Amino acid sequence: MAEAPTDPLGELRAAVVSAAAGLDGDAGEKLSLERPPKAELGDYSTNAAMLLAPSLGGPPREIAERLRGALAGTLGDRAERIEVAGPGFLNLFLSDRWHRAATAELLAAGERIGSPGLDDGSERVLVEFVSANPTGPVTAASGRGAAFGDSLARLLERCGFAVSREYYLNDAGTQVRLFAESIAARMRGAEPPEEGYAGDYVRDLATELAEAAATPDDLDELARRATETMRVRIQATLERFGVRYDTWFSERALRESGQVEHTIEELRAHGHVYESEGAVWLRTTAFGDDKDRVLIRSDGEPTYFGPDIAYHLDKVERGADRLVNVLGADHHGYVPRMRAGLAALDIDPERFEAPIMQMVNIVEGGARAQMSKRTGEFVTLDELIGDIGVDATRFFMLQRSHDTAIDIDLELARSQSQDNPVYYVQYAHARIASILRKAAAEGGAADEAAIVEAAGSGRALGAAAEASERALVRRLLELTGEIEAAARRRAPHRLCAYAMATAADFHAFYRDCRVVGAEPALEAARLGLCVAAKRTIAATLGLLGVSAPERM
Repeated sequence: MAEAPTDPLGELRAAVVSAAAGLDGDAGEKLSLERPPKAELGDYSTNAAMLLAPSLGGPPREIAERLRGALAGTLGDRAERIEVAGPGFLNLFLSDRWHRAATAELLAAGERIGSPGLDDGSERVLVEFVSANPTGPVTAASGRGAAFGDSLARLLERCGFAVSREYYLNDAGTQVRLFAESIAARMRGAEPPEEGYAGDYVRDLATELAEAAATPDDLDELARRATETMRVRIQATLERFGVRYDTWFSERALRESGQVEHTIEELRAHGHVYESEGAVWLRTTAFGDDKDRVLIRSDGEPTYFGPDIAYHLDKVERGADRLVNVLGADHHGYVPRMRAGLAALDIDPERFEAPIMQMVNIVEGGARAQMSKRTGEFVTLDELIGDIGVDATRFFMLQRSHDTAIDIDLELARSQSQDNPVYYVQYAHARIASILRKAAAEGGAADEAAIVEAAGSGRALGAAAEASERALVRRLLELTGEIEAAARRRAPHRLCAYAMATAADFHAFYRDCRVVGAEPALEAARLGLCVAAKRTIAATLGLLGVSAPERM
């Protein structure tokens, strides 16, 4: 695994740990190094002294005084002063030179800025997401799962995991049969069955397939052709949305391969299958489920559960170490039963996880659009993209935690104002690009490489820093930790908040500090900070699947 970029915050934490060790103390894993809520409390604050007090046998403030002296010696000129506060906190006021050197280290990371290095590529993570039935267009609701799954995959890749993206194509079973029956009815000029699909897209698809010599008399062939047609359209929509898959896995192919029967026999061999009332059951209650589950109905038809266990066994046999399924809001009971199914095969159920997406509401003029694929009353992802664009769609989809319902206000998403969060962040990136173009036009550094070199010079490292500059540096240093937290917690929404906070800090810096035309040492240092901010914003937006424009 390539060595992770230098982390100034990690080095600062190591200095605290080293100072504690000098007192014969160990602060342990609970040691914190955080930004205080108010600027007058310092750049960072640590609870190390309070953690050391029990083992060193003294009052926390007394230990804090001792630690302050040790830490001052460790940090040297990197700290302006260190103060003891409250019950024993140490507040660190770091020097301008520390902030300038931290900027230089951010710049030295290059394209690897914000890379936590959690894994060396040995852990293989299979992220399955969207996987909507190929019985209609991708809805806006499914678009949320697409944005989340793709962003999570990007985060995991950034952290060093080997990631595969997969779409499970539910091209067999009851819903596909109803879809075929609905198309066949339209081909005959009749209404779809009561539980079928009534959208206009079904009528259009019936006409298209009839023109391609499909017949309503062969429902199996009609189902194959219809679901493949929809798969192609789903793929086109998702690629338009910036989502590409490594694998499209067919449920029909799984069933036809005999893998479902093989899996049920494996479960039977493990002693967890029994028959009752003419049906075949899996004793999932032995593994924490609230009731046993039917694998094969009394009429001989398999439930969805048997093929799903077979599918997840196939994932494991293909080498996946961790199985991440991004599921819709109606799948809350799915997780315990799938874990039970895996445990029945002696597969560690903790390898399976399933973030569950809550609802998406499309709002315009205070009214919400209805969502029903069967009735045809829904907003498609293509329609939403066509209205507000890919960037706004993805950002708004990801702005809230996946376990919280979201409202997408179309009027806000369309606006080109600072009230629109994605516009606000993108504008910061474009503004930085404009500053760099101006610097080059006025005879300054011609490219980012030259700016990076100048920002690392002794002259630039010695330049004074305004409060808003220091605040921006500290914000940029949080990128690695934010990426790690977003990946570990399956929380891409953290990056939306971080991107907005970074943009706000940059705008404040630009308001307070002259960049182009400042005294040479200051200009070099500030241009370097601009490049670091530009790279940070671009990296954050990239992990969200949102573009970082050079001009707006």
